[in-house]
Amino acid sequence: MLAKADFFDNLHTQGIALTYDDVRLMAARSSTTTQSVNTTSRFSKNVPLVVPIASAAMDTVTTAPMAIEMAKCGGIGVIHAGLSIDEQFRHVRRVKLHTNGIIDTPITVSPTDTLQDVLDMCAQKGFSFRSFPVVDDSGKLLGLVTRRDFAFAIDFNTTIETVMTPRSELTVGTRKTTTKSAHKTMQQLRRKALPLVDTHDVVCGMYELSDVTRVLRGNPDQYNLDAQGRLCVAAAVPTDDGALERIERMIDYLDVAVVDTAQGDSEFAFQTLERIKHHFPRLDVVVGNVSNPESAAALAKAGADGIKVGQGPGSICTTRIETGIGTPQVTAVYECAQAVAQYDIPVIADGGITNAGDISIAVAAGASSVMLGSGLAGTKESPGDVVMGEDGTMVKMYRGMGSASAMRESEASRKRYGATASSGKPLAEGVESHVAYKGPVHDVMDHYTKALKKSMSYVGAADINAHRASTKLIRITSAGIRESHPHNVRVI
Repeated sequence: MLAKADFFDNLHTQGIALTYDDVRLMAARSSTTTQSVNTTSRFSKNVPLVVPIASAAMDTVTTAPMAIEMAKCGGIGVIHAGLSIDEQFRHVRRVKLHTNGIIDTPITVSPTDTLQDVLDMCAQKGFSFRSFPVVDDSGKLLGLVTRRDFAFAIDFNTTIETVMTPRSELTVGTRKTTTKSAHKTMQQLRRKALPLVDTHDVVCGMYELSDVTRVLRGNPDQYNLDAQGRLCVAAAVPTDDGALERIERMIDYLDVAVVDTAQGDSEFAFQTLERIKHHFPRLDVVVGNVSNPESAAALAKAGADGIKVGQGPGSICTTRIETGIGTPQVTAVYECAQAVAQYDIPVIADGGITNAGDISIAVAAGASSVMLGSGLAGTKESPGDVVMGEDGTMVKMYRGMGSASAMRESEASRKRYGATASSGKPLAEGVESHVAYKGPVHDVMDHYTKALKKSMSYVGAADINAHRASTKLIRITSAGIRESHPHNVRVI
């Protein structure tokens, strides 16, 4: 059996490129168990992964709910750029602060509001909580009103200032108050809320006991965390000056920026990378998408901290049939990973994953992580409503960012695919679709993680680096594909 390099070199001399259904992994003698497999990896040069999976920067895949659950499952979510700058900032911040249990900008009320005014606001906004700092016009803390004050109220026309706990009787914290110290204070004083104030006594945050308890009872060993114990999060930015404006807004909460374009080898991509690195030299920057090794090497040399590989392999992407470009994904990943190895930066295999086993194939080909769109679309945490499809099944919307509707509705989509106002109606490079409702993303990620670990145990790879370095691939035929799936039976 050919070594991995010889396998791909032999194909290269024949002008043959392969994708996931063209190959399988060679099983080997193994002392590695699924329990002992280590799946830790990198999304970018300095941003870790506990599980090598990222959610795609698509408007039907990743906003804060998806990114939170991805990080809690050990991966990372990339908040899409179809949001306004303020909206994207709020989603990124929400992810970053989730494990702190801190409410970064608590809803406040006025002392002259009535209890009924506050209840009406809760009904209108859909708030389920009932703890509110009471502030004056300058934001200074005057008191705190809690669920207890509403529960024992007799006259709901009573003003907040008559029922609140006044500032003089409150225990408060500061921005430096940690989750653990907040929990200890609230437990000792039997408080369900701890307001945070700055040096001028202006409210700058709040802890709630239920949130803090949830965080401390969680499973941080599995969470993908930064050095401060916060969830890791990424955000997509376009290839124009708007990238800097977005990053400037998000920089306090952002782990990695993803320069998101269908042509990662464009002059615009290189210019955007250069500007970001100049203005934010400590921020990791991933650039994509490319599908040939020369492009990957050029981006690595220009300072990229990670390369996103894949042009046209996605299930909702029509780039290849509309333009004729694109290298089949397994070959593209291998060649790009080899091209950037000297720069010590990871490659992300973006698109084309249709089966759980494809994740392991992508890693064996050289990827440090995979990016999933359709595999995570349709989950509880993906944007959009669950609706009933024509066949009576429950489905959710899933569309390519190059689809006609995305291009029409999203400036970010038009920028991603290079559509300009002077070019007329843009060429659609994707489709709109429905995918079956999958339930919580935690269950989906659990399946993918177990499948990856099982695969690595079959080939004897104890960790991701060993899998990338040593696992051998074999080419299969169409008969081999049929043999790989259930056949000659009726699945029930």
